[in-house]
Amino acid sequence: MNSAHCHPDSQRNPGPDSMPRSPRLRVGLIGAGVMGRQHVGTMKQVPEVELVAVVDPFTSALADAERVPAFTDTGAMLEAVRPDAVLIVNPNELHVPTALECIAAGVPALLEKPVATSLEDARVLLEALRAKPVPILVGHHRRHNPVIARAKEIVAAGLLGRPSLATALWQTKKPDAYYDIAWRREPGAGVMLINLVHETDLLRHLYGEVVEVQAFSANALRGFAVEDTATISLRFESGALGSIVGSDAVASPWGWEKNLNEVPKFAKEYDQPCLLLAGTEGALSLPQLKLWRYGERADWEAPLFQQQLGYQADDPQVLQLRHFVRVARGEVAPLIGVEDAARTIAVIDAARRAARERRSVAPVHA
Repeated sequence: MNSAHCHPDSQRNPGPDSMPRSPRLRVGLIGAGVMGRQHVGTMKQVPEVELVAVVDPFTSALADAERVPAFTDTGAMLEAVRPDAVLIVNPNELHVPTALECIAAGVPALLEKPVATSLEDARVLLEALRAKPVPILVGHHRRHNPVIARAKEIVAAGLLGRPSLATALWQTKKPDAYYDIAWRREPGAGVMLINLVHETDLLRHLYGEVVEVQAFSANALRGFAVEDTATISLRFESGALGSIVGSDAVASPWGWEKNLNEVPKFAKEYDQPCLLLAGTEGALSLPQLKLWRYGERADWEAPLFQQQLGYQADDPQVLQLRHFVRVARGEVAPLIGVEDAARTIAVIDAARRAARERRSVAPVHA
């Protein structure tokens, strides 16, 4: 556990899902917005895939730039191009309808998070998959990040003792222009579903299932129909407690994109943590992977000793896409499938209901 800390900008490791060169997976991209362009950039780092078409009802600019056919309709693309797989990165409310088209066509998909905008829609997707199993990987890319894999190992190894508390912070100030796109201001969006769904998924991944939720939300800072600020309190099946505190309209150095170099365009605060895990024997701050433990004496008057734990950094989007190639080929099960991702949506659904009804709510799983 004394390995040297590896900064996210350091030399990269090909990872467990790296593969020998093989015929390329022909991939259609559905959605040519910011996330679509980001996925195209990732594809250029993964030689196992080939972009063969882009679907977007409003623009052909990305397709033109990549010199591939442009379509305004998913069904037409699936029929004309017959891709080996697709990446679904269109607006949130279109995730389930688009995934249903791909399932009907038997085409594997990497479906961006959130898997659905409600638990009810997630159930529709699950029913379709039970009737016709098709490989689908849900794009909670942070689960592919080596720092999260390392944190999972640390918790499982008992270095925190009994995991008891978790605190997740995601606080930033998005520019007004971000909301020029109408769906980001409307139901189906909001900071819980667009952003805090990541923190919710990571806490489930690290601490287990959530059995009770309390929450507050507000839209006073931006005045849209969806919340811009929220606090979520969680009780895990293990008895541990957690909290998520987030906003897309405040000045703050705490947040995954600021504290880790997953998306280089954001200004960085590498010394600041955004995920704090505490147990009966130790505490861990992420993404720095600093472990705090007592020496011979364990009480509040005694000093805590800090240990810098190491990990081999890599690009989680690249790792996710490499993994998806294997998922689409039927070689491995998805790291996070629809049923797993639906459990995260169940917690978000419970949080929205708890905030609306001012009471605690138990998540109802699909």
